[in-house]
Amino acid sequence: MSFARAFSPALREIRILCSQTGQASAGTRQFILNRYPTIKDHNADLPILIREANGTPARVFARFERGVEKYVELDNLTSTEVESKVLQLLGA
Repeated sequence: MSFARAFSPALREIRILCSQTGQASAGTRQFILNRYPTIKDHNADLPILIREANGTPARVFARFERGVEKYVELDNLTSTEVESKVLQLLGA
């Protein structure tokens, strides 16, 4: 699966947390630059929140129906590895 399609209607929100300047979040920042436009094009109504703060560990959270929330750690991963982890989290 790729990001070039609509996600499941059960997915309610995606939150991405990372450090603005930390080396451990470099792959996550690159993922955001590369994939955010594609994800948003195919999921215009899906809230995608990006939160940057110094020292914050890189993580992505997915909130599904009925308040179910899952997350994965993304620290020290490359952009490709981040993409794989996010797809895995979203149930692809």
